[in-house]
Amino acid sequence: MAEKPIKPSVSDVTSSGPEKASVGIHGITESARYSMAEMGPKRSLQTLLKVNHVDGFDCPSCAWGDPDPDHRKIAEFCENGAKAVAWEATRKRVDAAFFAEHSVADLRERDGHWLESQGRLAQPMHLAPGATHYAPISWEDALALTADRLLGLADPNRAVFYTSGRTSNEAAFLYQLLARRLGTNNLPDCSNMCHESSGEALSATIGVGKGLITISDITDYADLIIIVGQNPGTCHPRMLSALEQAKRRGARIVAVNPLPEAGFGRYHNPQTARGLVGPGTQLADRWLPVRINGDLALFAGLNRTLVDREDSQPGSVLDHHFIDRYCDGFEAAATAWRALDWSQIETMAGLPRRLIEDCAADVLAADSVIVCWAMGLTQHRNAVATIREIVNFLLLRGNIGRPGAGPAPIRGHSNVQGDRSMGIWERMPQPFLDRIRDEFGFDPPRAHGLDTVGSIKAMRDGEVDVFMGLGGNFAAATPDTQVTETALANCALTVHVATKLNRSHLCHGTEALLLPCLGRTERDRQVSGEQFVTVEDTMAMVHSSHGRLLPGSPHLRSEVAIIADLGHALFGDDLGWRGMRDDYAVIRRHIEHVCPGFHAYEERVRQPGGFMLPRAPRDSRTFPTSTGKAQFTVNPPTAPEVPPGHLLLTTVRSHDQFNTTVYGLDDRYRGIKGGRRVVFLNRKDLRDLHLHDGDLVDLISVNPDGERRAPGFRAVRYPTPRGCAAAYYPETNVLVALDSTADTSNTPVTKSIVIRIEPSGGGASV
Repeated sequence: MAEKPIKPSVSDVTSSGPEKASVGIHGITESARYSMAEMGPKRSLQTLLKVNHVDGFDCPSCAWGDPDPDHRKIAEFCENGAKAVAWEATRKRVDAAFFAEHSVADLRERDGHWLESQGRLAQPMHLAPGATHYAPISWEDALALTADRLLGLADPNRAVFYTSGRTSNEAAFLYQLLARRLGTNNLPDCSNMCHESSGEALSATIGVGKGLITISDITDYADLIIIVGQNPGTCHPRMLSALEQAKRRGARIVAVNPLPEAGFGRYHNPQTARGLVGPGTQLADRWLPVRINGDLALFAGLNRTLVDREDSQPGSVLDHHFIDRYCDGFEAAATAWRALDWSQIETMAGLPRRLIEDCAADVLAADSVIVCWAMGLTQHRNAVATIREIVNFLLLRGNIGRPGAGPAPIRGHSNVQGDRSMGIWERMPQPFLDRIRDEFGFDPPRAHGLDTVGSIKAMRDGEVDVFMGLGGNFAAATPDTQVTETALANCALTVHVATKLNRSHLCHGTEALLLPCLGRTERDRQVSGEQFVTVEDTMAMVHSSHGRLLPGSPHLRSEVAIIADLGHALFGDDLGWRGMRDDYAVIRRHIEHVCPGFHAYEERVRQPGGFMLPRAPRDSRTFPTSTGKAQFTVNPPTAPEVPPGHLLLTTVRSHDQFNTTVYGLDDRYRGIKGGRRVVFLNRKDLRDLHLHDGDLVDLISVNPDGERRAPGFRAVRYPTPRGCAAAYYPETNVLVALDSTADTSNTPVTKSIVIRIEPSGGGASV
């Protein structure tokens, strides 16, 4: 057996402080270095010149939208997009010989970065009960085994079907159809852990659980763009070029974030000579270093300021025509704002009243305002209330339903929004299920299924026999790591459809299958010819994706083919599974009849750039709520209780990762090199805790059901707000209790974890 690689020690990590500029030459060279190492020169050119082009494939990274076809660049990708493509199109392979060399026990000792760096899964693999190694299995036997276990369930609800947000529309539609044909709505997905709070808040207040803006709203129309709890420089780098265009037009940008982020500093656009050799464009005009989970208090303070000024100068601040015609609940909300205590707002927000009122002046000077946010808002206990308060803020001045204005939840995974449109949700509304019945001739189950947290609890409690994951890294993405891994091990069968080996594949049930699938970069040829798939970006644009590379192995099958073949193994050809596998246009014809907004799907998605789904509040200021109007809501500011000597921890991504995928051990923008087990601490907190920069510490979370410990982190002095700390995800998921979830949305609370810090016993690896 090959010798294990030596893991770097936390003591080897170096820290140089945060950068104040983003992208530029360094972004280009890093993209090229990573791509060449993984793909080689020819393959790099074949892939990178086709990313996000009309005749190419959709980037498998984030869900940021594409410019219209006439304005796309030759290199229409960012550094992290290049890494995501290279990660998928790598020349390295994980085949039968690899699994013969490495036992499951051996692989469990490796970190996630090493596992995914080994290459593409090359053939179906089976872990028999009691076996120590995965071994090859034929596709026919793998599908027959899965079908046998599913048909043998005492109750269909003893199966769980999880989905990653990288799954195409066609595969997602088939997947939910298969689960419901089996008889269950247990369809958890990554939305449950990221923007579920956004969907809940937006659905309740404006009647649509999606954002309302387009890229042109940012580049051409918005006067003020407020970016809250989002780090676009790392998580959505292509957004920076849109922000630069807005800045050149005269828009102002306000960044609300506990940590300083390079993406809000000077942006060196790699597509222009000015960006590469000039001073760059300063993006943020104002940075509000809000306390972790202080966003609700901040927006409540902004709303109080607007109402107070309207009270003193009637008719000069609020859009009463919009409020009276399109909204309900204003008087109750205004009464609540007038009663707020400023000292409470300042304490919770971690900002002085003066800074909040200065930001309100930016608002008053702007005709059109956009508020963008990401998981820095959605993963708190009060996340839904915070987003409702942002909707209040937009409603006060009529910033919904006109150009350059509206709410903008910025999604992560490239098709996470499309998955929901296709029916991947444990609580799809009855009209959707009725259309499934009418289209396919069976009555789908009506009882709500399990979300992600509910699925973990059910597996933990022995109530699930089969877990199937369509992409993703369930064990690494979810909270309460030890509980989740034990829960997966409680299953009789775990099945993972994946492109690469990851941690979840080693947290297996009594029996396990790994089913390797095509990536978005690869050609997908079926009986009727070469296929394309479709995705929906964060702006509700639906467009096609055409793979260009030859499949990485002759044993790979598309996600669509795997699901369709499993459907046929389960039910025969009752719903036309083979026809849908052979020609994806057949799936799209079914989607037309079932999914709202997808009429003439095939014709419209073949147009350059695709088509936009309808969103009534944007399109016609129509609000499909219970009253037919947008809803003002009352959201009293709240904050977690942090005992003396404790801190509030938020989780963040490094610049060298995307979600659970870690491309490298550096975080260039935060000045970290050589490791990930670091905790960022304010210098005064370090002093009060009798710690020094570089000390090795353990993080201990405080939960009603007991403490959880993450050992061996290096303390790094960093400009965080007093009383606040930050560390990388998923290394800190172990600290998040399974019962610690957001009100209403049930999203794990990974952004406000109460912790204490102790000197470490030492020895932890990165």
